[in-house]
Amino acid sequence: MGKIISKNKKIAVGLSGGVDSATAAFLLKEKGFDVTGVYFKCWEEDGVCDICGRQSAEEVAKRLGIEFIDLDFSGRFKEEIIGYFVSEYSRGKTPNPDILCNEKVKFGAFYDWAMENGFDFVATGHYVRVKNNMLLRGKDKSKDQSYFLYRIPNEKLSKILLPLGDFTKKKVRLIAKNNDIPAVNRPESVDICFVGKATLKSYLSKKIKPEKGNVVNEEGNIVGEHDGVWFFTIGQRKGFRVSKYFGKPMYVIGKNVERNELIIGEESKAYKKEFDVVDLRWTSYDPGDNFRCRVRIRNLGKLYPAKFSRGKVKSRRKIFGVAPGQSVVFYKHSFFNPSGDMVIGGGIIQ
Repeated sequence: MGKIISKNKKIAVGLSGGVDSATAAFLLKEKGFDVTGVYFKCWEEDGVCDICGRQSAEEVAKRLGIEFIDLDFSGRFKEEIIGYFVSEYSRGKTPNPDILCNEKVKFGAFYDWAMENGFDFVATGHYVRVKNNMLLRGKDKSKDQSYFLYRIPNEKLSKILLPLGDFTKKKVRLIAKNNDIPAVNRPESVDICFVGKATLKSYLSKKIKPEKGNVVNEEGNIVGEHDGVWFFTIGQRKGFRVSKYFGKPMYVIGKNVERNELIIGEESKAYKKEFDVVDLRWTSYDPGDNFRCRVRIRNLGKLYPAKFSRGKVKSRRKIFGVAPGQSVVFYKHSFFNPSGDMVIGGGIIQ
């Protein structure tokens, strides 16, 4: 965890009902801390919510012998997360709701509630590390979730515990199995929670009315049709219909939202070396407006050597599928972190 804290400290652990948060709570209790498990309802769509998650979370709390509290953040989640998600897609952007949920709910509403109710720390089951008040990638690079947490302000890091940051997923499952933690066999959530089993397009179609538009090539010639530019993202190669045979896969390389027009081209056209970034947030420290780093534009995506200067990222290598609305996260070396795992911040691709 990277912190030395006394055993009488009160810790509120966010329990989702999954094995990761359950094991995080177990590890903290084993260290002798005063642990409370907190489940918070985040979404409810058409009367359906994550009931199984709450039941599993309560079962974990009973097994660990810790207090269990449930909170309802669904109103805030619907307005700030789902509302933002749908609004951005309707503007032709590609947002990441998990990043906003971590900022606004898990380390926003939950964090504020914990501080207001006498807790000393909050903890979650994220595979990320906090050391020397810096946010670092998790030890298990195949599970690292640092991309999702870049919007946590630095002043909160000293009150956040991430017990799984130094573990691999395999080790976490072994700990859970060896200690009879009920959530060990619960399926892992890998999709957007409130979309559920639906496809992204089918979910959005309930929020944004489909509208047929033209698919055009780089010269502006009509070559097909689609059901609405808001259902597509840069780099996508399926879902639109073309009226001619190109002899090679075609990708979305641009969108004209005003004209509901989808622009397609060869794969090479879906790469970029430069792009603008707005809404910058600094997590570990403020590096100024001119620095070198490594960048990542999607969770567990490749890390590219780059330079950031006055709101623009300039990568040494071309990056595939750079889409407006996505987050770009900056990673950098430091004296305390020579491996280059430190998250210094990020922003939204313009």
